[in-house]
Amino acid sequence: MASRQRIVSLAPSVTSILWAIGARRDVVGVSKWCGEVAPIGRLPQVGDCWAADEKPIAKLRPTLLIGSVPFKPETMIRLLTIGAPLLAMNPRSLDDIYADIEMLGRITGHGAAAALESKKMRSSLRATGTKRQAGAGTREARRPRVYCEAWPNPRISSPPWVAELVALAGGTPALPAGQRVTDEQVAAARPDLIVLAWTATGAKADPRRALQNPAWRDVPAVRRRRVLVISDELLNTPGPILVQGTRELARAIRAAEQSP
Repeated sequence: MASRQRIVSLAPSVTSILWAIGARRDVVGVSKWCGEVAPIGRLPQVGDCWAADEKPIAKLRPTLLIGSVPFKPETMIRLLTIGAPLLAMNPRSLDDIYADIEMLGRITGHGAAAALESKKMRSSLRATGTKRQAGAGTREARRPRVYCEAWPNPRISSPPWVAELVALAGGTPALPAGQRVTDEQVAAARPDLIVLAWTATGAKADPRRALQNPAWRDVPAVRRRRVLVISDELLNTPGPILVQGTRELARAIRAAEQSP
């Protein structure tokens, strides 16, 4: 087993994974966003890979810093001055996320638990897709087109793994994932369902921004008022919590199919 470490987690996804695999005792500090995905108790809350003051982090005497996207180059440079190794993860797909879980398991000496967690996550997501297919019947030929949004200005579609989750939940991604998009592109894609999961806002995204957008007046999701908010941590956190997010997506897609 790897020796005990002093880890500072700079991302909610990292914290959620470390908690899931049983490495919580190795963590001496977390980002201020981590409390949304894990019970952090009285652990010191520091910055993240976008905005962090290296001085309070250095006082925690970390042996390892672990962060994940998004990164700000200037912040990463400052973090490197602490002198502890810095692991920066950049998952794009579900396979990347499974690999990250297992990598953190090896690093922390919790390899078996991490392999089990990765397997459990795969199985849960697969079960969501299987359950959906079993209940879809003749509707499977017309899967609702879904636009998931990570930020409204500039408009950015949700990360690439969310497109995979949409497919597992029974929908078809209406636009390329993880990219800046325009009002005109969304209108042309004609999504049947719009899901707002704005980064770092929890469930506070505002559906009125979509419903009152004149450029989207003829979009099916807007005409039928199928604009839904899902807490951003459920879709934007590349870790085990995505299972819950996928279930939320599946419920929303089923509702979109059933409504006139």
